[in-house]
Amino acid sequence: MTGSECQMDPGFQLFPEQASSFAPGVDALYGFLLGVAGFFTILIFLAIVFLALYYRRSAVRDRKRGSGAKLWVLEAIWIIVPLALTMVMFLWGTAAYIEQRVLPADAIELTVVGKQWMWKIQHPQGRSEINELHVPVGQPVVLRMISEDVIHSFYVPAFRVKMDVLPQRYTSLWFQATQPGVYHLFCAEYCGTEHADMSGRVIVMQPSAYAEWLAGGREQPPVTTGEKLFAQLRCDTCHYQGGQPRCPSLANLYGQPVRLADGTIVTVDEAYLRESILNPAAKVVAGYQTIMPTFEGQLSEEQIFHLIEYIESLSVMPADTGQPTPVESPARGFPASSRAVTPRSSEGSGQIPRRTSE
Repeated sequence: MTGSECQMDPGFQLFPEQASSFAPGVDALYGFLLGVAGFFTILIFLAIVFLALYYRRSAVRDRKRGSGAKLWVLEAIWIIVPLALTMVMFLWGTAAYIEQRVLPADAIELTVVGKQWMWKIQHPQGRSEINELHVPVGQPVVLRMISEDVIHSFYVPAFRVKMDVLPQRYTSLWFQATQPGVYHLFCAEYCGTEHADMSGRVIVMQPSAYAEWLAGGREQPPVTTGEKLFAQLRCDTCHYQGGQPRCPSLANLYGQPVRLADGTIVTVDEAYLRESILNPAAKVVAGYQTIMPTFEGQLSEEQIFHLIEYIESLSVMPADTGQPTPVESPARGFPASSRAVTPRSSEGSGQIPRRTSE
């Protein structure tokens, strides 16, 4: 970090600084809501004071009653004006919500595991960190998140993003930092006795500095770790190409629809793969028997992430055709590891849809 970069505690601030592409829009909407609420609070207060003075009990007898013929005008005003204001709030808020819920196609993807009481973050190049998140400025970042125990909530006030991190279910959020600096990271959901200590830092760096930081790690990429775990658990004895495999081949499987034994069709995404690892009998592919053992209680959420990364890497999307193509490896005809770029599914998985490239 250089001296010109923002400090984590710049002193008292009424609102956090705007450090992401979402922040100006969220603050504008919030300011509009505050303005409307403040205006009507003052208006109602003044109306109460005026009516209290004007219609004093001693003066009521001297007031001439109005005909009431124009009361419909007043009624129309207090119906139309609040309706118009609430529709503006609804449409504005919907647009801001959709912007945050549609994932960009070219984002950097990181995995996050929340547990009492820390954030464990994994970069695809191999570097991992606890209670710190290094990201480059000006590039969209997608976080795929899950909890190992209770409900947590990933919250970066300066970015105006917050998303619940749930046990046994993947959730996602994305942001694009707009200025280098160090920003607070909190858990915004009470998660136990040390909830207040479940905090960290988001460190936004220039792209060159971020690349240098990534290169300084010695950890293996999740795809490599997942491949080793895949072999260690002997998954390759059933999930292989050629001959008569006892289980479906995983080549080019990620992101594709598959038909189940009960006739339904599901998309192979993170949620489906995780469920198949932990509860293989839940959704059995048509034409295969339920012979896979469960790995419930034997794998951590990080290990499951690594296995999914490896399975995803077995699908390759060539730029010329846009269709998955297997890449053969010398071992048993199984595809060689290569990072997938197959779009993630958003159906039934807690995931959010992706914005297509423009």
